[in-house]
Amino acid sequence: MLIANGPIVTWGSPNDILDGHALLIRDGKIAAIGLEHELKAQHPEETILDAQGQLIMPGNICAHTHFYGAFSRGMAIPGEPATNFAEILEKLWWKLDKALDEDGVYYSALTLLIDAIKYGTTTLFDHHASPNFINGSLDLIYEAMLASGLRGSLCYEVTDRDGEEKAIAGIRENSRFIGRVLSGELEPMVRAHFGLHASLTVSDKTLEKCLIENNGRAGFHSHAAEGIVDQLDSLDKYGIRVIERFYQHGVLGPKTIMVHGVHADENEIKRLAETQTWLTHQPRSNMNNAVGVAPIEDMMRHGVRVGMGNDGFSNAMWSEWFAAYVLHKNNQRDPRAMGGYDIIQIAVENNSELATETFDGLRIGKIEEGAAADIIFVDYSPITPMHAGNLPWHILFGFRDGMVTMTMANGRVLMKDRHLVFLDEQEVAAKSREAAERAWQKVQEM
Repeated sequence: MLIANGPIVTWGSPNDILDGHALLIRDGKIAAIGLEHELKAQHPEETILDAQGQLIMPGNICAHTHFYGAFSRGMAIPGEPATNFAEILEKLWWKLDKALDEDGVYYSALTLLIDAIKYGTTTLFDHHASPNFINGSLDLIYEAMLASGLRGSLCYEVTDRDGEEKAIAGIRENSRFIGRVLSGELEPMVRAHFGLHASLTVSDKTLEKCLIENNGRAGFHSHAAEGIVDQLDSLDKYGIRVIERFYQHGVLGPKTIMVHGVHADENEIKRLAETQTWLTHQPRSNMNNAVGVAPIEDMMRHGVRVGMGNDGFSNAMWSEWFAAYVLHKNNQRDPRAMGGYDIIQIAVENNSELATETFDGLRIGKIEEGAAADIIFVDYSPITPMHAGNLPWHILFGFRDGMVTMTMANGRVLMKDRHLVFLDEQEVAAKSREAAERAWQKVQEM
């Protein structure tokens, strides 16, 4: 098809907003970018996808999320409110993940993938847990990914908190799914990492088993130094800090994603930089869990590759951008902190690089020839002049979640005029409510 009749935001280096241009889409990629009248003349047989004056942009990328957390929405947590991060894990997440059955795994994923389509997020890196349904759980999420049409990478979070047998099952689930991805038997829209929960729930023995089983086939994906409890646990058990521990075991590296890093110190930041390990920032989650503010700007100054995720919050990534923009200013009491271009470096440039590396060099997150045709339309009419230089502030202060009207991934239109093309949102929501009710009952019984 041809995509035409709207300003094209390339997110190139430097960024550009192209007027009077169109995109030729072939085989899931952007085959050509040119003047609209020329492309239409050269390809008169192509269907026209008319943007009707809306912004044409690359889809957003979420570098860390948890589909399995969908059923926490509106759920009452039994007992007294959690007073710290450790209690949040014990009272909420470590009960909810145990409550998931097959339907729970599938529909929690599918509902949040619909969420992503509606909010224009086309690539997601998921971190899954379902201790009472481990074997085959990643296959179910893979099926949900196929049903949604979106792009992403999956893993299972290995942990010792449910005993050795389930830790080994988690290792095998990662290994099995990574093998399926590398064999080429799965659709290329889905890739795999090797998941670890966090240092505080993964012993040296289990960690070594993960490294042996993975054998360098995939990068790791793990929480790290999210709450101070993670650092205290590592210092108490091993005499070293979390990221240093992962470094000494060989977990860090250019394919690996460390998540949060709120309590990372200068030495750990240097370890991340020298190994070119990814570190993802999730400001809404960090605020919600009251764990602190990650030293993101220090990390960037040291050369750490910082991306942006959402930790299971809504896939409206512009809301995550805004949270990061204001959080660091408030935390440092300095309005110069975390500028708009910093946000773009993290959420656009670095997320694009992470996704591109994960998908073997296929450019994702930018509009350029040869890039993945993961594209959205944004119904935004600026009330002040807008150009490539000030676009970050139009997004931060003007864009709203419901402005996405069309979402495409791999050249396939998934939502048009705000209506899903292949999925029945009401039917999925109804089945999700049934699965959630069963999960909630199990949590109450725990």
